[in-house]
Amino acid sequence: MNKIEKPDKKMRDTIDLSLKPNPVVSDDTNTKKQVSALPPEELQRLTEELIAAFKSVYDPEIPVDIYELGLIYKVDVSDERDVEIDMTLTAPGCPVAGDMVMWVENAAASVAGVREVKVNLTFDPPWTPERMSDEARLELNMF
Repeated sequence: MNKIEKPDKKMRDTIDLSLKPNPVVSDDTNTKKQVSALPPEELQRLTEELIAAFKSVYDPEIPVDIYELGLIYKVDVSDERDVEIDMTLTAPGCPVAGDMVMWVENAAASVAGVREVKVNLTFDPPWTPERMSDEARLELNMF
């Protein structure tokens, strides 16, 4: 079965943050490589500044930022610099779930050049401590 794409589909770059500390940028079709309208230098700048913005948001129950905790699953940046973020929480019953989504949205929106931000909260796959960076493990004495 062929995948049918709308001709006016906006290009998106995916910043895969699961491969920290050097995120990889890939296309979202999984079938052929598309060329982004954003220059590689601009995409790299956006990646670095988005990561810095995510590192400014802390889980209030854990003294580690959400990026190092591994709560950010995926970031898509469109050619128009709209940003869509898939993130999770350490637990579905997190008392600040709604607040944290807004904190992430505000942090991403503060990056120069970002037009609009949408944050999607997901629990698939569920978060586990294995998603934490070595820096987070060190901070939490989990070695």
